[in-house]
Amino acid sequence: MTDYDVLTIGNAIVDIIAQADDAFLATHDVQKGGMTLIDTARAHQLYDAMGPAVETSGGSAANTVAGVVSLGGTGAYIGKVSSDALGTIFTHDIRAQKVRFETAPLAGNPPTARSMILVTPDGERSMSTFLGACVELGPDDIDEALVAAAKVTYFEGYLWDPPRAKDAIRKAARIARENGRKVAMTLSDSFCVHRYRDEFLELMRSGTVDIVFANESEALALYETDDFDLALAKLGEDASLVAVTRSEKGCVIVEGSAHTTVPAVPLARLLDTTGAGDLFAAGFLRGYTAGLAHADSAALGAIAAGHIIEQIGPRPQQALKLLPAAASILAGIPA
Repeated sequence: MTDYDVLTIGNAIVDIIAQADDAFLATHDVQKGGMTLIDTARAHQLYDAMGPAVETSGGSAANTVAGVVSLGGTGAYIGKVSSDALGTIFTHDIRAQKVRFETAPLAGNPPTARSMILVTPDGERSMSTFLGACVELGPDDIDEALVAAAKVTYFEGYLWDPPRAKDAIRKAARIARENGRKVAMTLSDSFCVHRYRDEFLELMRSGTVDIVFANESEALALYETDDFDLALAKLGEDASLVAVTRSEKGCVIVEGSAHTTVPAVPLARLLDTTGAGDLFAAGFLRGYTAGLAHADSAALGAIAAGHIIEQIGPRPQQALKLLPAAASILAGIPA
């Protein structure tokens, strides 16, 4: 099997994105800035109440691998859809972006997952997610040869919500380590961290995970503190390599007691923060798997994240490798 730079494993979701104001969030009891799991009835209720929407394939880990490939890397994806209209859309979209996706779809119910994403005027996104077919992702969906062929296997913390997915991730991590490969995860969001704090810390402290991605609020939630420096210190103790994003403050790369700050990219406009963290991870992993210095990898992540929040939707609408700032960094990849 051909080697891949990054294999990502995640919830295969079609995003339904609409503009809304804070009053709409309050009226419909939507938690601002986070991801809330919902059932079928709630999904129909929100969909009917939303304004005009854009439907686009999403899912955190799927967005990340799409970004890796857009930056000139190679990638594969494992995630569960159903044999329905949204599943067909998701499959088409990710394959069209030159990502290998071969996970067998469900023949019937539950249907493909969808996330109602409400974007407020400040660019913040609030997600109400029906997991649908995602809950059926399990160990049998993990392709051992595919994991062995990937330099990094990356998974999203959201996978701790579907019950069988935990076993799938642990299987993938074991295969990766047996083949001398690396494992990475994103903490996904602070609400997810609150739900699974002890398990996430165990993944880090046991060495199951080599690379951790988090934003500032997730890092603080992980250690139940409002002291950012303390959170960084603890991350340095618990994980080998950590990238913590801080929006307009850039990001901090943590390796033990060493901290490297990389600035954010100035924005022409901020339309939609959906996918910003996913694309930062994409840029960082593209640089990491190509042998770039961590600071250069983080800068590539900042460029990808900055670009994605200037558009609606979490998937690149143009080749990121052609952005002048990205091309300059990619030119430094060792031959």
